[in-house]
Amino acid sequence: MSKSMELPDCVYHRPPLTISPCAPTPKHSLYLSNLDDQRLLRFSVKYLFLFKKSVSLDVFKSSLSRVLVDYYPLAGRLRSSICEDDHKLVVDCNGEGAVFAEAFMDATVEELLEPSMVPNDSWRKLLYKVEAQSYIDVPPLVIQVTSLRCGGMILCTAVNHCLCDGIGTSQFLHAWAQLTREPDTELTIVPFHGRHVLKPREPPQVHFFHPTYTKTNPISEVDLHKWTMQSQLVATSFIFGPSEVLRLKKRCVPSLKCITTFEAVATHTWCAWVKFLNLAPMQTVKLLFSVNVRKKINLPEGYYGNGFVLACAKSRVGDLVAVNNNLRHGLKLVQEAKSSLDDGYIRSMVDLLEDKTVRVDLSTSLVMTHWSRLGLDDVDFGEGKPLYIGPLTSAYFCFLLPVVGDANAVRVLLSVPESVVESFRYYMVVKES
Repeated sequence: MSKSMELPDCVYHRPPLTISPCAPTPKHSLYLSNLDDQRLLRFSVKYLFLFKKSVSLDVFKSSLSRVLVDYYPLAGRLRSSICEDDHKLVVDCNGEGAVFAEAFMDATVEELLEPSMVPNDSWRKLLYKVEAQSYIDVPPLVIQVTSLRCGGMILCTAVNHCLCDGIGTSQFLHAWAQLTREPDTELTIVPFHGRHVLKPREPPQVHFFHPTYTKTNPISEVDLHKWTMQSQLVATSFIFGPSEVLRLKKRCVPSLKCITTFEAVATHTWCAWVKFLNLAPMQTVKLLFSVNVRKKINLPEGYYGNGFVLACAKSRVGDLVAVNNNLRHGLKLVQEAKSSLDDGYIRSMVDLLEDKTVRVDLSTSLVMTHWSRLGLDDVDFGEGKPLYIGPLTSAYFCFLLPVVGDANAVRVLLSVPESVVESFRYYMVVKES
């Protein structure tokens, strides 16, 4: 079981730099789609990479300046739309640049590797905090490279979620890494900037019910999101290898066809989450999980904006956990939620989000994001792939993460209230049949 670690302070020998594109870039206002501009996504996703060997900081800065020519919106700034009534954000592509901080920490890769799996608040110091009056004043891309005593390094990147989803961020990081290793090459994947391919129809045509979202305050006996956010949270981490995944799939009786690793682990985690909460059997709970829809709606190659939606599996507690650890009910709901995401359903969701009073229903939901197949563990800046990749911090979202060195394993990271940590760990253990 990984143990959390309080980190020593970072030492900054100089103020952070602003790295601008090394060549002229287009100056314009970039429209953000309704999938980009959801209120739930108005934050920066903070990624942490732990590398055994450092890369030259001068090389890092040079290649960043080069890659920002291709990914120039990340060097821009968020702005409110000129039409104040629509409450939308746009990107002012002004070439202002990304924030780049250099630091040193008196620690080694070996000391940090295991504790990185259960980050606490002290890990936030690995990313330079930009002082800003509001969310939109924070640059879309903030980077800190922290050199370690052993010659290793930590790379932390904060990427604004309104500009990139996980696949888009991975695409950008691979491009940056490619130009760090081979500065004179052309990018393998050319970024597609336009978001007009996801514009809503006029007038909006909402032909489906979308349980992921709500317009009113949900009437519920409990507000799990509010309770969680008001609690002292502790990060928990669980690795599911091939044998554990196989055991989970066997707990689906009678069996369903083509159960994926994600479906098995996600359903098991949802059930464990519901069990430790000890909710009333008639209480309705939801699992909201990210699904890449690029191919379903034919988004262009290189599209790095938000090309995912939150699918929703919904159940009464009693139905979800009633039968002898049988995962069939939950698994079937997860599979049905995924299969419902066809072009018509997704376009209906985009149109629904034209109404800015609509928001994600978090009241009784576990929100899960899937990083284990993004290719983040393959990012190589020239001194080898990372020994660890994960979020800098863990709060309300549940992360499914890659296990470096084992492509068939997946790691679950979720912070839960300190008072129920042991209960959650008990339910997450995959016992022998």
